[in-house]
Amino acid sequence: MAVIEILTKEDLRNFKSELIQEIRALLQPQEQGQNKKWLKSQEVRKMLNISPGTLQNLRINGTLRYTKIGSMLYYKLEDINTLLEKGFEQ
Repeated sequence: MAVIEILTKEDLRNFKSELIQEIRALLQPQEQGQNKKWLKSQEVRKMLNISPGTLQNLRINGTLRYTKIGSMLYYKLEDINTLLEKGFEQ
């Protein structure tokens, strides 16, 4: 015999509230360095204090790896830290 569960409007409202809270938590900007694995170009430029052209040169010559999703470029925080530790010169 199958058990039938009935959802009430209140159940749906509670689900909606919980879902919205979780989405907001995901969309809120994380604090710098707090479990953030990927950075956008603007964050990298600010962190390294470099111009967009310099960042482009780092990409072109392979000094800094990146991932492109759509029109956005993302950089691994660990790659940036490695770059800072060894310096821009190779």
